[in-house]
Amino acid sequence: MLKGLGGLGDMAKMMKNAQEMQAKFAQAQEDMDGITVTGESGAGLVKATATAKGELTGLDIDPSIFNGDEKEVVEDLILAAIKDAQSRAAERAQAEMAKIAESMGLPPGMQMPF
Repeated sequence: MLKGLGGLGDMAKMMKNAQEMQAKFAQAQEDMDGITVTGESGAGLVKATATAKGELTGLDIDPSIFNGDEKEVVEDLILAAIKDAQSRAAERAQAEMAKIAESMGLPPGMQMPF
C-alpha cells in the first residue's frame, strides 16, 4: 500500500494494529458486564454474584444463619462471600484479557492496562 515510503508503511500498519487491539479490548470490557461469577462462604450458606468487572449484582443468604446472637458471624460470612466474588471476577477478567492478548500474538503474561 505505502510501499515506496520506507518506514511510513510500517508505521501505518502499526497504527492499524493498535486500533484493532484497542477495539478488541474495548469490546472485551463491554462483554465483561455480561459475564457473572459467584463467590461463596460458609460452605455455600452465603453466595455473592458479581460481573467480571467486580460489580456486585446479587446476594443469596440461607435463612438458617439468621440468629440475633451471631450477628458478627453473619456479617463476616457476607463480607467473605463478596470478597470471594470480587476475587473470582478479577481472575475471570484477567483470563478474558489473556485470551485476547494471545489471539493477537502478544506474549503470555503480558499485563493489560485494565
